[in-house]
Amino acid sequence: MLQDRYGNPVSTGNACARDAYVRGLDLFIGGDAGVEEALAEAIEADEGFALAHLALARAKQGLGKGGEIRAPLERARALAPKATTQEAAAIDALGLMLEGKGTQAYPKIRAHVAEYPRDVLLAQTCMGVFGLIGFSGQRGREAEQLAYAATLARAYGDDWWFLSMLAFAQLEVGQLEAARRSIDRSLEIRPSAAHGVHVKSHLLYECGETAAGLAYLSGYQAGLDRSAQMHCHLSWHLGLWSLETGDLETMWAVIDRDIAPDVSRGPPLNILSDVAALLARAELRGVDVPGDYWTRVSTYAAERFARPGIAFADVHAALAHAMAGDGAALERIVHDAKGPAAHLVRDLAEGFGAFARGAWTEAVRHFAVVMSEHERIGGSRTQRDLLEMAMSAALLRSGQGAEAQRFLSTRRPVTTGAQSVAGLAG
Repeated sequence: MLQDRYGNPVSTGNACARDAYVRGLDLFIGGDAGVEEALAEAIEADEGFALAHLALARAKQGLGKGGEIRAPLERARALAPKATTQEAAAIDALGLMLEGKGTQAYPKIRAHVAEYPRDVLLAQTCMGVFGLIGFSGQRGREAEQLAYAATLARAYGDDWWFLSMLAFAQLEVGQLEAARRSIDRSLEIRPSAAHGVHVKSHLLYECGETAAGLAYLSGYQAGLDRSAQMHCHLSWHLGLWSLETGDLETMWAVIDRDIAPDVSRGPPLNILSDVAALLARAELRGVDVPGDYWTRVSTYAAERFARPGIAFADVHAALAHAMAGDGAALERIVHDAKGPAAHLVRDLAEGFGAFARGAWTEAVRHFAVVMSEHERIGGSRTQRDLLEMAMSAALLRSGQGAEAQRFLSTRRPVTTGAQSVAGLAG
């Protein structure tokens, strides 16, 4: 029986179908362009290849194409009786996640990965800050992420995908030198992987290596296909570093060309969070952001994330609504927030509303509630720096400069020092 790159048996006897599936899976876990095309090629070579249909459904989910998931998922389920035992179990477990039933899917996926640890299509769902653990809304999810990665170490060894995900888990708990070793080895094996470049960018940010980050990412991003899953978010990193160095011309070019809702081809969650966060950081630095930008992001959030439920999306939607002055949309998030982190979403939404009105003391009161556990809303430490900065800016503008300095110096001393505090004075 044919096997994939990780040694898992696959229910196709067609080598061309297997090879296209392996290529598509590598492109997916690498965050690169061409995923759907490769998997479509696998299906064309063997329409009865259940795993190729399942992988295509998962790829569409990762790309934010929710309306296109059902057809390949249903085809995978129809083919499950003829698939291997492992594939049938994968279709059952991953199918729940693809239907938005993450709470039900998680224990099944963990059990499946415990039995088949090198089934990377299932293993990757629990890795990264946007995975099932990352978006669980639970306390200690960063430590759980690293613990999960540790359970896979023996199975994956010197694998480029695993090392990049291990590095991300390490840097999110502050193990920066271990993360550097892991990601450098990953990129040595597969330097073109967009996810690997993404993790390296986070590491350089966490280490305060702005010039190195700009030089490294600028060279890579110039050759990255705009259809790649990571194109939008890597552009955000470029825009963020450009803002930090005072290069506002490049920052605005990145927004207008690469991450604004009407131009980006990235997943909707990345578009919303990246453009809202970059605009907000610019505002906090005293940059004049035209109101039209906030209106466009607010409208996009209302269209793509109309029903609250994903804490990370809800927080950025609330930010956009607050800055655009859409009180009704903001109130819907406050009222309808749900899930384990709902109370954090509510306080952040109300805090952003107060911030937009210039009610600094009220903003501080709401932001302070979430500072000790905002990891629960999801996203990376780099992304959640926005919350630390908003809290500090509110303190400064309410006349509590010394407290703002103390807060930033104890919370994020590497990336937010005295110069940052001065920049947030507004």
